[in-house]
Amino acid sequence: MNISSQLRQTAQDKPTKVAYMFEGESKSYGELNAAINAFASGLENMGIKKGDHIALLLGNSPYYIIGMYGAARLGATVIPVNPIYTPEEICYILNDGDVKAVIMLDLLVPLFEKLHVRLPKVESYIVCETPDGKEKAKDLPVEQFSVFPKLKTFTSVLMQGTYDYSGPELKDDDIAVILYTSGTTGKPKGAMLTHRNLYRNAKDVADFLKMNESDRVVATLPMFHVFCLTVALNAPLMNGATVIIVPRFSPQSVFDVVKKHEATVFAGVPTMYNFLLQYEGGKVEDFQSLRLCISGGASMPVALLKNFEKKFNVIISEGYGLSEASPVTCFNPLDRPRKAGSIGTSIVNVENKVVNELGEEVPNGQVGELIVRGPNVMKGYYNMPEETAHAIRDGWLYTGDMAKTDEDGYFYIVDRKKDMIIVGGYNVYPREVEEVLYNHPDVVEVAVVGVPDANFGEAVKCFVVSKNDVTEQELIGYCQQSLAKYKVPSSIEFLEELPKNTTGKILRRALKEKLGV
Repeated sequence: MNISSQLRQTAQDKPTKVAYMFEGESKSYGELNAAINAFASGLENMGIKKGDHIALLLGNSPYYIIGMYGAARLGATVIPVNPIYTPEEICYILNDGDVKAVIMLDLLVPLFEKLHVRLPKVESYIVCETPDGKEKAKDLPVEQFSVFPKLKTFTSVLMQGTYDYSGPELKDDDIAVILYTSGTTGKPKGAMLTHRNLYRNAKDVADFLKMNESDRVVATLPMFHVFCLTVALNAPLMNGATVIIVPRFSPQSVFDVVKKHEATVFAGVPTMYNFLLQYEGGKVEDFQSLRLCISGGASMPVALLKNFEKKFNVIISEGYGLSEASPVTCFNPLDRPRKAGSIGTSIVNVENKVVNELGEEVPNGQVGELIVRGPNVMKGYYNMPEETAHAIRDGWLYTGDMAKTDEDGYFYIVDRKKDMIIVGGYNVYPREVEEVLYNHPDVVEVAVVGVPDANFGEAVKCFVVSKNDVTEQELIGYCQQSLAKYKVPSSIEFLEELPKNTTGKILRRALKEKLGV
């Protein structure tokens, strides 16, 4: 079984059940499955075959679902790419990933008109029409499209396909998706996820969160990100739920769709919850249909979690995952007490443990590296055997995240191993300092990094977004009340906003680059 065959089965069992809603339009599982069949066979008619690599440069839309599942049904490997990446980033991923076909927004046509000569392996481009693209196309000459080999529209590929397409036999170990990591430590690496990886993690997540056909799940996280792909797309579709597609995140759009469609599940990163909490137009009654909120992608400050739950009267279950694990390994359980600040316990079929530098498990409360084992762990990095051997040892995936456990088996992320600050030989974890500052009533957002220090090797530097006039000395004094002297920030810089990636995750590396460290 895989995500494509599971969706086909759901379409047979519940053909009229609504699969997704998008900007006033809804499609049933029967209609979605037919479109997936048509698109998969249309790709095959173009010369795309099992094992070929297809890149998706799309936003949140039905195009993404049909493109993703259509490629999976054909047995092609999907490489999701952030459509707002720079030309250099796009070229690197498409070339490194041996991409044969690109499915892209029409807004990207002018970009690929310039880039296609640098992409010799790409044979076909499939263009998806958008309202903005149609408007801009009025001013563009039709001749520009002729520079692309085998250019087609998404609609024409669908029309050339057949609704009763079954596709080739897929093996559990076949590569379904290659997810390129953000490249914080160098060039991006392509994590190869198999059909078994995706199916098992989606199924285990859906079961863990008790998703069923009555659920309506808000998908406003970017679909090209693995958090959305598994938790807000594959898991709901696995169990016959309805996905409410939100093209791009804004507090107003989330409040609107949750209230209008009586959504039951919302998934977001901590920054999204912060924006929702700060939004003046948000009302508790707008979220009364939600049975569960899910947070991941980054550690959620405890103060933010508690303030959000108090204001909107809804539980947030914080979890943990990474691209190399499809991604989920932990969630706060729904049938036991949720522990604020914890990423919860291991989900079914997945093992997590905390180890020292020798790979030995450490006692409860002691900080070490989190490692993971289970059917969700990637096959390896694409064309990078040495990196794969370093990341996966004796069947365990080494995450690079520092963590600890408690006596009840709950895990706590302390920080990224590479983000740890060493002040005079003492370890300082940025999250610990951030948690303190998030408790200050005037702090909206905060990020902590290490900077060079002549006396202590490194010092703690904070970047803060505040909502009222508050001084550096006031915040440093506030930290002195809760932190050991070596953990107290040596300086605080105020910004209008913190740099973030497209999922809303705060980018510490961008702040370090700003400082030249």
